[in-house]
Amino acid sequence: MDQKELGLLATKEGMTQIFDENGFVIPVTVIKIAENVVTDIKTADRDGYTSVQIGAFETKEKLLNKPEIGKFKKNGTKLFKKLIEFRTEEAADMAIGDEVNTEEFFKDLEKVNITGVSVGKGFQGFVKAHNGHIGRRSHGSKSKRQIGSLGAGTTPSRVLPGKRMPTMLGNEVVTIEKVKVVSYDAEKRVLLVRGPVPGKAGAELKIKAFGAKAWNHKNKRKLALEAA
Repeated sequence: MDQKELGLLATKEGMTQIFDENGFVIPVTVIKIAENVVTDIKTADRDGYTSVQIGAFETKEKLLNKPEIGKFKKNGTKLFKKLIEFRTEEAADMAIGDEVNTEEFFKDLEKVNITGVSVGKGFQGFVKAHNGHIGRRSHGSKSKRQIGSLGAGTTPSRVLPGKRMPTMLGNEVVTIEKVKVVSYDAEKRVLLVRGPVPGKAGAELKIKAFGAKAWNHKNKRKLALEAA
């Protein structure tokens, strides 16, 4: 099956910069691709749909619960911390225990979608959370960074839903699309992409090929023609 229909689990290592052939500086994020192993295959007869389950980040038995441990032992695979599913129509081509071919995944791949958890910034005020305006800075001002009026007093005598107020900032699942692939080292399993990606150093990421979708038959046919 086409490996681009699947996805990869990886770890963000940090950011650096490289020079292109013209001498220009390119900011890049260094991503370490984990060992992505097929842990289960869902079939239409048994599960009602077809997909491939992939596990990554090998862990210890004491960090998993009994149902998870029983599932891994039943399938005869290693114990993994993270599991994720990718729907595909060609799941029968793979077997439990197979590893996703990362070299084939990144071959002629120009852009990817990267999903991760953004950096948490704690509880923040209105100005920082929503880019609000500050009040007067003159002597005696008591509204420099205050939120201001929350609504009318008599009618409706309540705060309307959707009012922007101080809140938790960050720590959300974020997906960045069309991230440009700069290079991939198959031996070191290191991926360089242009620009930043969600999360801090050490954060877990999910990488999918941009435009390669199992249910998009037009796109699938286009990829097949390009490959031929």
